[in-house]
Amino acid sequence: MSSDLDLQRQKRALELRRKMLQSQEKPAAAQPPKPPESARDIVRKILAGRGAEVMETARRYYPAEIQRLESSIAALVAEGRLKGPISGEEFYAFLKRLGLAFSMDVKIRIKEHGELKSIEEKLRQPST
Repeated sequence: MSSDLDLQRQKRALELRRKMLQSQEKPAAAQPPKPPESARDIVRKILAGRGAEVMETARRYYPAEIQRLESSIAALVAEGRLKGPISGEEFYAFLKRLGLAFSMDVKIRIKEHGELKSIEEKLRQPST
């Protein structure tokens, strides 16, 4: 009688272990593979400051060239040959050296008493 109970306990323990192993294997296999990142996303990750703004402005002027440039830069990042953040100023200078000339929207603002004011607003104010 005792051996029957021991045998049943062992079977039950074995079954529980099997179910545990199966449940551990499922999440690892159930995770779908991540789709590859687009070249645009890869390039955006390495652009710092106003880099994304420079990229979008350049895209408006030169859409085909920027698309090819993005794929080239993404390939360099994937190979590990290009690292680190690229500031907007550096990226703008790089595009200019490539011959892609375009103008950026420039806003000059003055910080006065913790408040940002445009030059126009500053000149309108009576001087104190």
